[in-house]
Amino acid sequence: MFPALLLVHILICVALIIVVLLQSAKGEGLAGAFGGGGGLSGAVFGGRGAASFLSKATTVLAILFMVSCLSLSLLSAGKGVTQASVGESAVTQAAQQEAAAQQAAQQQAGQPQQEGQTASPEDLLGGEQGQQPAPQPSDSK
Repeated sequence: MFPALLLVHILICVALIIVVLLQSAKGEGLAGAFGGGGGLSGAVFGGRGAASFLSKATTVLAILFMVSCLSLSLLSAGKGVTQASVGESAVTQAAQQEAAAQQAAQQQAGQPQQEGQTASPEDLLGGEQGQQPAPQPSDSK
């Protein structure tokens, strides 16, 4: 049902764009590009009939567009994004997996890790985090 309604919504959007572009404005719009002024648009819709037909078509398509937007939003309201755990980011999960892998590697190497001990960020990054060498005093006289 949702894909069919989405296809109808896209078709309504394209039709609405075309109808709006065909309307003549002060500069004749895209309708003037089809033969200049009263060329093709005048032959298809009649002299003044183009304005009334296109404005009615715009109104109908705009109403259909709004109805399809509301329908799509109501149908998609029940579909939520499912996550493994709410509140945990992918970075946190990756860090936890890395810490578990390090613990497993230490246990295989024969270094038992204490029960409450967790890996520090320095251990995960492989060195001192955020430390820069102290600036050296310069003798510029």
